[in-house]
Amino acid sequence: MRFASYVHQGREGVGVVEDDGFLHPVTGPGTLLDLIRSGPRALHDAGAAAADGPGAVHVSEVRLLAPLQPPTMRDFVTFEEHVEGVRRSIDNAAGVPAQWYAAPTFYFGNPYAVTGPHDDIPMPPGSHVLDFELEVGAVIGREGHDLTPEQARHHIVGYTVFNDWSARDLQSAEMKVGLGPCKGKDTATTLGPYLVTADELEPHRDADGFLRLALTAEVNGEVVGRDLLSNMSWTFEDMVAYASRGTTVRPGDVLGSGTCGNGGCLAELWGVNGRQTPPPLRPGDRVTLTVEGIGTVSNTVVPGPAPVPVPPARPRPRTRP
Repeated sequence: MRFASYVHQGREGVGVVEDDGFLHPVTGPGTLLDLIRSGPRALHDAGAAAADGPGAVHVSEVRLLAPLQPPTMRDFVTFEEHVEGVRRSIDNAAGVPAQWYAAPTFYFGNPYAVTGPHDDIPMPPGSHVLDFELEVGAVIGREGHDLTPEQARHHIVGYTVFNDWSARDLQSAEMKVGLGPCKGKDTATTLGPYLVTADELEPHRDADGFLRLALTAEVNGEVVGRDLLSNMSWTFEDMVAYASRGTTVRPGDVLGSGTCGNGGCLAELWGVNGRQTPPPLRPGDRVTLTVEGIGTVSNTVVPGPAPVPVPPARPRPRTRP
């Protein structure tokens, strides 16, 4: 099933989207996150009842929202080709750090910055080098901790397109401190257009357990990137297992695959080309990302606010009590 969150005639709702684009509303109060938290069986039953019910409206007649507002977002980096290109672009270094191969590294994103599949994206305050990142997000459907990859498969309820917008100039400066991204990743993360349940994508799973889905990135109608999701070096089940190690994953948590290779973001292309070609995103640019079996998100960059001034660190006497 494909679940959507939407606004129609001023009212928010949740619905099931059929192949013909018609959306059948799910009856009852609550959000898609509420449904996910009620359990996989309840989610399936609500979707099946909606699909059999009346009152369908076409998705072109509604404003699609992000499928859910996740309580947490972990963004991984599982594509070796992406790491090679971006490292060359941002750090002017060749190859991939040896530690990358040891485990599927991630950072925590900002759940308050989630945007819908067609929302405008403001330039991050103070940034002049904005980039998109083409990813797929797995959504947790059942609570679990210290899971094995085999167990983790039963904890993934579905998938969505995930665009990790990145202010590369801010990111590069901040990470010299030795911590993860800060304001370089804080303005927007796009999810959508739907939550596609895991069973829908099972026919795309290859013999090694990876989902073989075609990924395409366009800027202003020009294709700049193509890849396969199966080029990940870890499966989503591996990622969920690692995320749950020593802690708990809960329904609604989103785990991003990390950016695909072969043009999954501009920074990778800058590293390959040795210059900022194509150029960084600017107001008026439209970024369209498509994932086979899930759908398309398309967002326009718009001017953002000026940064609120914050003073630099002040020299302080190291006095002691």
